[in-house]
Amino acid sequence: MSAPVRPAVLALWSPPRSMSTAFFRMMVQRGDFRAYHEPFSELAAGHGVEVGGRRLTTPEEVLRGFTAESARTPVFFKDTTEYPHARLFDALPLAEGVTHTFIVRDPRRAIESHYAVNPGVKLPEIGFEYQYEIFDRVRRETGRDPVVVDADVLVERPGDTVRAYCEAVGIPYDERALSWQSGERSEWSRTSRWHQDVARSSGFRQSDRRHAVTVDDSPVLAGYLRHHLPFYEELRSRSLALPAA
Repeated sequence: MSAPVRPAVLALWSPPRSMSTAFFRMMVQRGDFRAYHEPFSELAAGHGVEVGGRRLTTPEEVLRGFTAESARTPVFFKDTTEYPHARLFDALPLAEGVTHTFIVRDPRRAIESHYAVNPGVKLPEIGFEYQYEIFDRVRRETGRDPVVVDADVLVERPGDTVRAYCEAVGIPYDERALSWQSGERSEWSRTSRWHQDVARSSGFRQSDRRHAVTVDDSPVLAGYLRHHLPFYEELRSRSLALPAA
């Protein structure tokens, strides 16, 4: 099988609270991509996105902007799926010119962490179902399974997981990108309260925090888990296979 062609535009889609901003931080650390943080969530929240010195306000404009910018430098964006993003792209092929990848995390951890930051979270905003909509659409458009990263494996075996990801999408592996300087980033300034863990981090790590409200003692969160678990399990079953440790 031939090696994958290096993508001009590389995307990572994630449910909220699933380590996607740490992954974004790693991609920034590489230094070979122009990285964008949650551009389509910015649009969904009513904000514009700066691409190539222009303020863009529609998904079509943003994708065209990424394509134009990728003629000069590869582009990476990560986004979270509390919004039904797949439906934003009904007017154009979602996978045209973009390599879409996905990251999932144990939904118990994701749900409890999400509730801790936003106690008003609603069932769709947990995001696994909306993430699966994008995954399924990309699979149908391309005829192959997109790359899926298991975040819980990522924190246990960061080097092996990132190496496998890089090989799968056709970019060079850079071990130096597995660590970074802690601190806030301008890319997430508007939503910084959601990113305090990664701002304090200097690499991939699993949080051992015990949240005050858990899936086990909240019927509401337990219902969220029941709904989203099948989508998580389907995506996780297709996650990157790693060599034996």
